[in-house]
Amino acid sequence: MSMTVLSTKILTASQKAILTNANIKAEEYDAINIEYLTPNIDPDFKNIIFTSQNTVKAFLKIMGPQNVKKNSYSAFCVGEKTKSVLEKNGINVMEMTNYGAELAEILVNKHSNETFLFLCGDKRRDEIPSYLTKHKVAFKEQTVYQNTPNHLTFDTDFDGILFFSPSGIESFIARNNLKKSVAFCIGTTTASEAKKHTKNIIIAQKPTIESVLERVIDTLKIKSN
Repeated sequence: MSMTVLSTKILTASQKAILTNANIKAEEYDAINIEYLTPNIDPDFKNIIFTSQNTVKAFLKIMGPQNVKKNSYSAFCVGEKTKSVLEKNGINVMEMTNYGAELAEILVNKHSNETFLFLCGDKRRDEIPSYLTKHKVAFKEQTVYQNTPNHLTFDTDFDGILFFSPSGIESFIARNNLKKSVAFCIGTTTASEAKKHTKNIIIAQKPTIESVLERVIDTLKIKSN
């Protein structure tokens, strides 16, 4: 029996092939539209906190690749994919964690005498700024992109729905409900939002899209037998 899932983020061809090869049909859309902003980045900051790939893309767009290479930036980031994009663009990654709260603890415990530029979206979470403020670590916050919900209505009863952020869940729920669908979540933060709407939640072992897809395949194979 073929299973059908909905991804709330457009997948790459290789990512979608992972599902297709497992006989899982996938519909997809971007539940959140990203608009990059162009504020002036303070050149005095060399230690920069990147919370997502979007913050890296915004930073590169604002500064330009050549200016980035000229300056010796030190990056402190959330996520393996974020780290990968930074390193591909010649930015030295000092620390990487899977979650913002973990990164905040490292900054306080190991780098409390430094000053940071915290790049984020307009829907950013509080873990990093609140923890740094509490422990009196100096930082400046700068919003470099905006999240806009993309509200679509779906009539299909999906076997699973793939969520990659709390705002993605909010966008989907605005016009739909989860019914009996399994909510596959990229991490615990996203799962916390999903718990407001369902108990049928599975969290990826690692906060990556590929890990979400692995959980989808493992779960739906069992369900289809």
